[in-house]
Amino acid sequence: MIRPILKYGAPELETPSEEITCFDDDLKELVRDMFETMYAAPGIGLAAPQIGINKRLAVIDLTSGQEKDGQLVLVNPSIVAEEGSQKEEEGCLSIPGFTAAVTRPRWVKVRAQNLDAQEFEIEGEDLLARAFCHEIDHLDGVLYIDRISPLKRDMIKRKIRKMMRNGEW
Repeated sequence: MIRPILKYGAPELETPSEEITCFDDDLKELVRDMFETMYAAPGIGLAAPQIGINKRLAVIDLTSGQEKDGQLVLVNPSIVAEEGSQKEEEGCLSIPGFTAAVTRPRWVKVRAQNLDAQEFEIEGEDLLARAFCHEIDHLDGVLYIDRISPLKRDMIKRKIRKMMRNGEW
């Protein structure tokens, strides 16, 4: 089921998420919904808070559904190591129509759990490292615009406020 994606301004997007302790069929169904929602948007990553679920859960697929083994499910993820630096344009399904250059680590190692509650570690570099950081930020109540220059952030916020006033947001 495709779920509505919350947009900037929704308080759920700025609230740190709760750890998942129940690994049941409802969690598996939520993950299926999240992939379906992400592909429909379209995007390469989606965090549970973006659909109003206050849980530490994110899905990523850099192949946009083109490869069966491209799907990554991260339950209770955290970054345990990082190296290097990259600055690239970044967007967000919760801030549609806007992008900005964001500095992120070039390489990260993430510790998470799978849908069977088994802990694992995964490494990513370049775009995958960026996706890991972006989605884990969502779980911490942080948006990419919180990581850009105050000038660029204020410009985006002003445009969004104007869109809200005009009923376009």
